[in-house]
Amino acid sequence: MPSLVPPAIPVGSLAAFGQPTLAVGGGALLRPWLLSDAEAVAEAFRDPEIQRWHVRRADSVDEARGWIQRWQGSWGEETDGHWAVAGAGTGTLLGRLSLKAWNLTDGSAEVAYWMVPAARGSGVCPRAVTALADWALGEGGFHRLALEHSTANQASCRVAVKAGFEEEGVRRGAALHADGWHDMHLHARVGRD
Repeated sequence: MPSLVPPAIPVGSLAAFGQPTLAVGGGALLRPWLLSDAEAVAEAFRDPEIQRWHVRRADSVDEARGWIQRWQGSWGEETDGHWAVAGAGTGTLLGRLSLKAWNLTDGSAEVAYWMVPAARGSGVCPRAVTALADWALGEGGFHRLALEHSTANQASCRVAVKAGFEEEGVRRGAALHADGWHDMHLHARVGRD
């Protein structure tokens, strides 16, 4: 069945462009993942807070390396974009930021993030989310970015609000965590028409 509107983002355009490195400010940047980040990813997933909100753990550096390989490949497949939040001068891993579940027809995606314990509270997460959202809604060609977090995760809510994601509502019982079903708070940023 033919569509009456063209896709918001033409298929192949993001893969051809290549995944960008984005300045975050404050001594941090968003860069594509490197296999050499695997040890730092495995260490990050030993943190109880990351496990709590992201419902995963890494049992080995090899497992983390496999995740990174999938994250690297998703850009070319035009399904997701995954960035390491890193120290601009040091390369030290500060966190992860993802633009996932791409819908190129509608120009939509979902934002997800975590920070290592040492980077929390420094302001780097909201700056990184803002930088990615600005790129995605501008040069990236996306129209709408959604961001969800458990209603119990107040730190994630503060990041979303600081990054300009407006509150849209609550999806009741929408995500299963280790301690049971969680209501999910939905935020979004929409680009200009």
